[in-house]
Amino acid sequence: MKKNFFLGAMILMLSSCFTHSYIVGNGPQSGVEITEKNLFVIWGLFPIATSNTHLMAGGAENYGVTTSHTFIDGLITVLTYGIYSPTTTIVTK
Repeated sequence: MKKNFFLGAMILMLSSCFTHSYIVGNGPQSGVEITEKNLFVIWGLFPIATSNTHLMAGGAENYGVTTSHTFIDGLITVLTYGIYSPTTTIVTK
C-alpha cells in the first residue's frame, strides 16, 4: 500500500512540467538565444527574480519567447521540497 502511494505521489510531482511560448513580430530571424532563470520560492508562489523578455531581446522587434519548467528545474524543486522553484526563459532573436 505504501509503495503504491509513494509511486502515485512521485508521478504527480514529476508531471508538472510546462512550456509557454509566444512570438513577437515576425518571430526569430537570426537564431541567437538568450537564456535566464526565474527564481521562485514556496512552490512557485513568491517570485524572487523574474526575467524581462523585452530587455533580453535587446531592442529586437522580431523574437520568440519560451518559458519552461525543465527537467533540471523540476529536479531542483523536488530536491528542495518545493522551497526553491526555478523556471527557464529563452528568448530567440
